[in-house]
Amino acid sequence: MKWFSFLAVGASLVFISQARAELVTGISVVVDDSVITYAEIEDNVAPRAATAMRMYADDPQKYDDAVLKLRSQEIERLVEDKLIVHEFTAAGYSTNVLEAFIDDTIHKEIQEKYYGDRARLIKTLEAQGKTYETFRRDQREQFIIRYMNYQNSSNPHKILISPLKIEQYYTSHKDEFKVDDEVHLRTIVITNGPDDAPGTARRVAEEIVAKVDSGVPFAEMAGVYSAGSQRAEGGDRGWVDRHYFKPELTKEAFAIKPGHHSGVIELPEACYLMMVEAARPAHIRPLSDVRDEIERTLKDQENLRLRNQWIERLKRKSYIEYY
Repeated sequence: MKWFSFLAVGASLVFISQARAELVTGISVVVDDSVITYAEIEDNVAPRAATAMRMYADDPQKYDDAVLKLRSQEIERLVEDKLIVHEFTAAGYSTNVLEAFIDDTIHKEIQEKYYGDRARLIKTLEAQGKTYETFRRDQREQFIIRYMNYQNSSNPHKILISPLKIEQYYTSHKDEFKVDDEVHLRTIVITNGPDDAPGTARRVAEEIVAKVDSGVPFAEMAGVYSAGSQRAEGGDRGWVDRHYFKPELTKEAFAIKPGHHSGVIELPEACYLMMVEAARPAHIRPLSDVRDEIERTLKDQENLRLRNQWIERLKRKSYIEYY
């Protein structure tokens, strides 16, 4: 079945490639005095289409749907870019100062990425099928787009969100702030070395348990013996919920009382010791803890709304023709 799917997807790609060859100079969209070609769209979609092919190798229909969505998104992005660049030019922002700035920016990139060798940049572009002129135009347009986006989207620092809006968002989105049962956990992980005799890890773990029971701090033993990634932090894993570990470890972790440690938990890959420093039941985070988080969310939403309004204004006063 997989071979059939790969063949089907491969045949689809061949068809797309042949169609693309026929449409290299074909126009997909006209935006005022600029055009977007089929080739431009396909070149930008290709890397993501390759990822989609790997994801949906067993389902050509899902692959086709994914590529169709990617292509639609890319067309919209390119249309917006053309609108923004046209608005910049029509407003008379183009100046010699801008052109000098772009040249300086490219010069700095050559110094930093191409060892100050302009010829190296040109050879790299040639390998990508691009010319220096195309590269400079792209650099210029990307700067214009960033500049115009900044000028026409409100700076998040300047957007004011009232306390009432934050409270209303909190009340209507409480599910977003739910926290499962959690424990503040430390662990010690003991593994068998390649030359160790069977059962070595368990014997070491049992010795550690005895030392902890005698009064040696759990964190100190973790810092000396643990093979876990939190060794330097004394085995501290912070607050973890029931989805953090595999079921065998989760069951043990949430059965330990705060201030106590487990015995040796032996699994095929390693022996584990756990200590619970504190526990807290499932709850909804209080507004005081999430107020800043909500404010950032609302500012981002407002910023996006203002940008979309601006793009819609540009569309209404522009000529756009899809083919």
